[in-house]
This record gives sequence, C-alpha cells and structure tokens, in this order.
Amino acid sequence: MREKSKTTRLAILGGTFDPPHVGHLLMAQTALETLALDGVIFVPSGDPPHKDLGDIRPAEDRIEMIRAATAWNPRFHVDDLERHRQGKTYTIDTVMTLRDRHPDAELFFLIGADSLNDLYTWMRVEELLTLCRFITFIRPGQAMETLQANVAKLPQPWATQLLQDVHQGRAINISSTECRQRVAQGLSIRYLVPKEVEAYIAAHDLYAPTTGNDGT
Repeated sequence: MREKSKTTRLAILGGTFDPPHVGHLLMAQTALETLALDGVIFVPSGDPPHKDLGDIRPAEDRIEMIRAATAWNPRFHVDDLERHRQGKTYTIDTVMTLRDRHPDAELFFLIGADSLNDLYTWMRVEELLTLCRFITFIRPGQAMETLQANVAKLPQPWATQLLQDVHQGRAINISSTECRQRVAQGLSIRYLVPKEVEAYIAAHDLYAPTTGNDGT
C-alpha cells in the first residue's frame, strides 16, 4: 500500500528585524524542536501599522540582515513578500499569501507574550485564527494572569486554543532596540547578533549616532 505523504509543517516568524538578533534565531530553533517543524519562514515587515517608518531601517537592509543571519540553516527561509506590498501591511494579508504559496502545509505563527496580549486588537483576528495556529513562547517565570485576561477578550474556541499553545521559551533578554542603542553609543554587539549581521551593520554604517536612531 502506498504510504500517505507527510504534511509539511511550517512556522511564520514576522518582525521588523531591525536588526535580527540571536533571540530571534533561538525562538525559531526552539519552535523547530518543540513543534517538529519542517521549516521556519522569516517575514521582515514592510510598512507595519504600529510603527513609524522613520524609526526603522529600509526594508532592503533588514531583509539582507535576516538573510545573512539565517543562511547557514537549511530549515530557515526568508520571504520578502511584505516589501512588495503597497501601504500598511497586516498579518492577515501576509498569512493569506503564504497560505496560497503553501496550500498543503500546516501553518503556525510564532509570537511572544506581548503579541498575545494584543492579539484581540489585530486586523480580522478571528479570520486570521482560522488560517494558522498561533504559538506563543513566554520567558521562564513570566506570569500567565495578564495573558489569560487579554486572551479572554477573544471568543471561543480561540481563547482556549491560544492558551493551550503557550510554551516556555528561553530566558534571553535581548532586543533590537538595545542593539541599535549600543551601536549608536559605540559599544559592541558581539554575541548579541550573528557575526554576519554585525559585519553588515559595520559595512553599511547602520545605527550610527548621526542617523538619529532612537526608535523602539
């Protein structure tokens, strides 16, 4: 008898990646192992609705940095679809595009606790939840009470499903904001970002004090 083909399991990890740091890579690797994934698709944001474009580097730089950061791992992929979209980019549009590109795959969407807290405010969130399964990684020791209160603002069965898909992440306290600020202050970001990203930042003089990079 012919063996039934295995469903491909893919996770989406979106973000500005300004710059990408080792926390992003560790989250993706943890998801690979926790969910038995076939791959993680990194999606650098285009024109995110919650940020001022003046506060983030051009998409070209952010895409090249995340490509450099992930090139060594054959299960990490970068999709620059949001770069080509006009106007504000919403997660629902991105997931619908990726659903069309991977029609036979089981899709997951990776987020942190802050995003889960705000999920009830996302554009067309109930439709979005039918398209992919949201997986939340929280830091060890992070309280669940606030998460439960905000997730309860979503109707069932989504509230229960979202809380069932909360996993412990790694205890790592690195942010893109910190990396930008350290570069602006002339401090090292070695070991905070992959060496390829560090080299790209230096070669293109990103986040220098004269550029006024004080965004979050």
